[in-house]
Amino acid sequence: MYIYGATLRVAPFFLSPMMEIKAPQTESEWKAYYALRFCVLREPWNQPLGSEVLTDENQAIHAIAVENGVILGVARLHESGDNQGQVRCVAIATEAQGKGIGKAMMAYLEAQAMEKGWTEIVLEARENAVPFYEAIGYMVEAESYLLFGEIQHYRMKKALNHSV
Repeated sequence: MYIYGATLRVAPFFLSPMMEIKAPQTESEWKAYYALRFCVLREPWNQPLGSEVLTDENQAIHAIAVENGVILGVARLHESGDNQGQVRCVAIATEAQGKGIGKAMMAYLEAQAMEKGWTEIVLEARENAVPFYEAIGYMVEAESYLLFGEIQHYRMKKALNHSV
């Protein structure tokens, strides 16, 4: 698949010790970052190319999971209130889901939030992702909104433990 001038390669079916979670830095990493977000979060619902880019991208902490030059997952975190961060746009390549990549990415973002002194993270989870977030300590607060008229979201929250 070719989007944003980047080739989106199919992810391997295993979680390797060679995987790295980091901020995207190169132009090719940024292109692949947005390409994966589009392919997983927008394209299946016939949303237009470009809808995966939010207006506050320059204020967010961005993360990618990379293995052998292939981006397997993407996510972002931004400040959403006093001592609070919000995770958005979590996307794991379909072939790589269920392999621990999302858990690793969330741990990375939670560490980033704690470095900023934030005490909690909130997010709006798609219904099919609620069990994943519950398994890593997030609690459902309320049913929130219906995306694209069909994807129910739930507001979830997790208190961050600053004692290590």
